[in-house]
Amino acid sequence: MTLQQLKYVIEIATRGSMNEAAKRLFITQPSLSNAIKDLEEELRITIFERTNKGIILSKDGVEFLSYARQVVEQAELLEGRYLNAKPSPQHFSVSAQHYAFAVNAFVKLVQDHGQEEYELALRETKTYEIIDDVKTLRSEIGILYLNEFNAKVINKLLKDAGLLFTSLFIARPHIFISVKNPLARQSVVQIEQLQDYPYLSFDQGEYNSFHFSEEILSTLSHNKSIRVNDRATLFNLLIGLNGYTISTGVLSAELNGRDIIAVPLATDETINVGWIRHKDAALSKLGLAYVEALKEFVPL
Repeated sequence: MTLQQLKYVIEIATRGSMNEAAKRLFITQPSLSNAIKDLEEELRITIFERTNKGIILSKDGVEFLSYARQVVEQAELLEGRYLNAKPSPQHFSVSAQHYAFAVNAFVKLVQDHGQEEYELALRETKTYEIIDDVKTLRSEIGILYLNEFNAKVINKLLKDAGLLFTSLFIARPHIFISVKNPLARQSVVQIEQLQDYPYLSFDQGEYNSFHFSEEILSTLSHNKSIRVNDRATLFNLLIGLNGYTISTGVLSAELNGRDIIAVPLATDETINVGWIRHKDAALSKLGLAYVEALKEFVPL
């Protein structure tokens, strides 16, 4: 087993493709495949499994990748200390539902730990894809919520995928609306008052089950309903159409401006927002730093 082989495994896991990894490593795909095959034969484990959707880590591969990253990181520290070598680019990925605090924490991570070179990823994506990203280690950390309605389904998926959920904060539901919306003058909004306004929600694609909804109270019927894919579009429609969405109440004026406000919603529901990771993979230095950054931007 060589350090180069460990770097190959990390690159393939990051890219999710043998072909893409070979391009990034400036070697041929057959050479890369043979190097991984030799490593698997030496260790007597299968690191990668081939599926009709591409290449994914096996259960043994997930654990091996965690150790490989630690070894490579330590080797790079040694090289930087004693060979005066240029540090390798840092790698870190997080997948999240559409939360401003997750973006703020990512900004702080880059400001505090970004070297001259880095390759980071923040994926605001669908609930099921967050779970799948962390399961396959495409992302080291995922951010989503649990509540009384979705907990049974989501927790089963997390358990089956070998993932752990850690709570960040418990929130009372709020509606996000334009400051010009007539409801903006109220201290609390009743659910019945929302019927005449367009309801905005994030599309969940093929997993558009109520249990994967990013908004609580997803089973309520709406006279006017619009699905979107990104936060900027949703906020523009909140303003342009006097629409509303249901979320945690945590906003960022720096990211979203002051045209959107949060108003408490009259309901006994709660939202448990937290982060997930793979139970067999230790967090990297950047992963640990990101979790600490998250704590700075969420309600106490």
